[in-house]
Amino acid sequence: MLGMPGRNVYETDALRLLDAVARTGSFTAAADELGYTQSAVSRRIASLEHRAGGPLFERLPRGVRLTPAGELLHRHAREVLDRLAHAHAELTALHAGTAGPLRVGAFATAAAALLPATVRAFRAACPGVEVGIAEGLSRELMARLRDGDLDIAVVSDYPLGLEPPEGTRLQAILEDELLVALPADHPLAGRAAVDLAELRDANWIEGAPPARETLLVTSCRRAGFTPRVGVRIGEWTGKLGFVAAGLGVTLVPRIMAPAVRPDVALCSLGASAPRRTVFAALPAAAPLPAARTLLRLLTETARAYGGPERVAAADPGVSAGPPAVRE
Repeated sequence: MLGMPGRNVYETDALRLLDAVARTGSFTAAADELGYTQSAVSRRIASLEHRAGGPLFERLPRGVRLTPAGELLHRHAREVLDRLAHAHAELTALHAGTAGPLRVGAFATAAAALLPATVRAFRAACPGVEVGIAEGLSRELMARLRDGDLDIAVVSDYPLGLEPPEGTRLQAILEDELLVALPADHPLAGRAAVDLAELRDANWIEGAPPARETLLVTSCRRAGFTPRVGVRIGEWTGKLGFVAAGLGVTLVPRIMAPAVRPDVALCSLGASAPRRTVFAALPAAAPLPAARTLLRLLTETARAYGGPERVAAADPGVSAGPPAVRE
């Protein structure tokens, strides 16, 4: 029976030969096209006819033509050959990084502006790649990358430091400064930089539970005061909504700055500003070419925020301190 496993290791070649003879109408022409001898083509077609259970071609004085059985088998042969050609083209594009899926993970504030700008550039460069985005906490994203659910992830080294799981690697792309977000009409809002001590009487908006030693608490203690946290809310839209309403101030990562609403002012805290490192996480072995392209574009986009040259020596396994804000 045609196509039984193990019966003929040249099955695909036999289908190509059938197609060539059907298209050219000649054993000789098919032999020339495929680089066979005419006698080899005759033997291969005879073997194929034996397995098909009857003649596939009528032998005419000048050339051959398909029998009804030959027409049926040729139709199926073309479908098989077309599907194989399509699969080959898709695999070639996948290995070249110009097609196929790319699964990207990112923590929340990276997904606010840094990643969208990168993905826009990536889609312009690789329009055939289907990009899927997943948001999560850095440690969750690293676990998904390890398990093969993601191809690349944008992660940070807080709140608990970041030790890459086995089978993954990190590349530092950005040192992210935390800014203070003030109501637009705040007396300090027009300043290029604010001393943290000037905010000792401010009402702070924080996302962490009261018992957690956050980087906000640590930084304020160094400035000589304990922050008064009047609002605890973890979601960024809510935090900035309270700031815009004049109900408090909060810390905002610089990479989120382009997405901050216009009625909120952002100011640097100068040399004492809390910082974190942002990394791209990839499989340690053979990341997808499309993932490498995204990494290159991510690094280019990060330069607008001061990376990656400022973090070349960063240690991904060591946290700079307690958590600053929710990711």
